[in-house]
Amino acid sequence: MENEKINIVIVDDHPIVIEGLKMMLKSQPSFNIPETFISGSEIISFISNNKVDIILLDITLPDANGTELCREIKKISPETSVIMFSNRSERSIIMQSIQNGASGYLLKNTSIEELVICIKGALSGDIVFCNETKQIISRPSQNDFLIPRLTKREKQILHLVAQGKTSNTIAEELFLSPLTVDTHRKNLLQKFQVKNSTELINQALEYNLIEK
Repeated sequence: MENEKINIVIVDDHPIVIEGLKMMLKSQPSFNIPETFISGSEIISFISNNKVDIILLDITLPDANGTELCREIKKISPETSVIMFSNRSERSIIMQSIQNGASGYLLKNTSIEELVICIKGALSGDIVFCNETKQIISRPSQNDFLIPRLTKREKQILHLVAQGKTSNTIAEELFLSPLTVDTHRKNLLQKFQVKNSTELINQALEYNLIEK
């Protein structure tokens, strides 16, 4: 790509972050910023019709969880390198992002020099991390927790549980038997490694699977 512009798209719900990144990246002659977006739906629509080399993707967006969105992006555009760019420093989220196809994970205090190096590394096929992220993933914890993959039905029930609805109410809304709902609730507790609905909701909130 020596003679071609590298198309970089920024996805972040904070305009000040977008503007700061644009200013930094435009200092590199080989970098082009064709678009920026604040939502997941916008980037999905854009990559379906446009060539993008790098996406700098925030974890927390108004309509999507970044780790899940990364997986969707890679399905639509496998050749696009997705670099997560976030304030979230939990090791579990970093590792989940990589599992979902991200080419790297950078924290928002990353320097422009480090950012440029990581972008070029991702374009070369490397998995890239800023120095602080490298330190985080080099310290495995017994409490590490990978965000579980949920079925569509489990996601529906999780959101309804978070609204404080009982199994009977959920069963009526989803046209299921209360026993089936209870089974899904037990599966959710097992997947999140928690003992009750309160802990389940707290875990789901922490990993941006439901809204406050």
